[in-house]
Amino acid sequence: MSQLVKSSYGKANVKFLKVKKDRQNPKKQEVIEANVMVLLRGGFDESYTKADNSSIVPTDTVKNTILVEAKTSEVWPLERFAAHLAKHFTEKYSHVDGVEVSIIQQRWSKYPLSNGKVHDHSFKHEGPETKRIHLDYDKRSGKLVLTAGIKDLTVLKSTGSMFYGFHECDYTTLKPTTDRILSTDVDATWEFDPKALPDLNSVFQAADKGLFDYTYNTARQVTLELFALENSASVQATMYNMSAEILAKVPEVKEVSYALPNKHYILFNLEWKGIKDNDDLFYPASDPNGYIKSTVGRQGANAKL
Repeated sequence: MSQLVKSSYGKANVKFLKVKKDRQNPKKQEVIEANVMVLLRGGFDESYTKADNSSIVPTDTVKNTILVEAKTSEVWPLERFAAHLAKHFTEKYSHVDGVEVSIIQQRWSKYPLSNGKVHDHSFKHEGPETKRIHLDYDKRSGKLVLTAGIKDLTVLKSTGSMFYGFHECDYTTLKPTTDRILSTDVDATWEFDPKALPDLNSVFQAADKGLFDYTYNTARQVTLELFALENSASVQATMYNMSAEILAKVPEVKEVSYALPNKHYILFNLEWKGIKDNDDLFYPASDPNGYIKSTVGRQGANAKL
């Protein structure tokens, strides 16, 4: 005997780019590019257990819905659009009990010309860095989980990083250092506090107030500033300090998570050439690499906003 424990289905890799034109000057524009996945949960069990497709909203319909709603509704910021999609699917289809929306946002930025002015409608791609949004909504319980984050922001500093005083044993070959290269591909995620965003309508209100853009810009700036300015004792210490500062600056955030690979740059051994004091020529080690993760939340189960 077997039973269906849980299931979801939908459409992934639904991509669009939308242009926003300034009402006073139509040549002044903004763009947003997104890759959307929507998964539905609910009364679909018989499609799995009895080959009965009568309840299935086709994934092609899911795709069409994403694109039509992207055209006819506000998509700035994409946290708002994620909540809009969750509201649409759970209201339109009575047997849809929950929706999971994941969005990857490409980074496009305007750039200055030789005259020093930023061009009104020309953009350069800031990849591979992206913004990630994930919303999970359950209609029956009303539970809402909303996270956003930064992925693949690659940073490097050539000094200002240390690593010493670590545990040593008979397997240890690493030498302590007070000066090393530090480089990583930032993967940062922040989860919004359900007390601040208890339902879908609160997401729309927060979007109108600019909470999501503020949080993203703050988290990104804190990451870049502390990476540059802190004389890092370890990746662990630096990522904790980044998380703590984001929590201090954005009270609506419940917790912050980082996953940081430590991308190693190793000094070439040139003693065979009679060069014994090489301290500036490195080779990038593709693997293995360190990988450090943390989640930092607020002290106390009843932390107030």
